[in-house]
Parts: sequence; C-alpha cells; structure tokens
Amino acid sequence: TIMITNKIGENAGLIWSALQGGELTTKALKKATKLKELELNMALGWLARESKIAFTITDTETIITLL
Repeated sequence: TIMITNKIGENAGLIWSALQGGELTTKALKKATKLKELELNMALGWLARESKIAFTITDTETIITLL
C-alpha cells in the first residue's frame, strides 16, 4: 500500500504541474501527463480530497482547475 500511495502522490504532482498553466479538461490532462485513466482518476481524487482542485462539469466535458 505504501508503494501505490507514493505513486498516486507522484501522479498528483504531475497533474499539479500540468495545471500550473491554467485549467484543463480531463482529456487534455490525460494527454499532458500521459497517465492511464485509472492513474489519473486516483490522483485527481487525492488532489480533490486535499482541496487542491475544483471540477466544472458540463454536458460534454469535465474541466479541472487549481484552487
């Protein structure tokens, strides 16, 4: 469990870095970080739990923004 927790934290760091340039859709974030969908979702959950990101959900996409 420690190993997977460390990896989720590292992936959260990749997402954080990618979002420094501004908000991104989940699709763009996945492309920018080169994370698999499960890795992306776990790291987004980590950041959301830490109140570091916000989600804007539309009919066609989800946009992630740093707080």
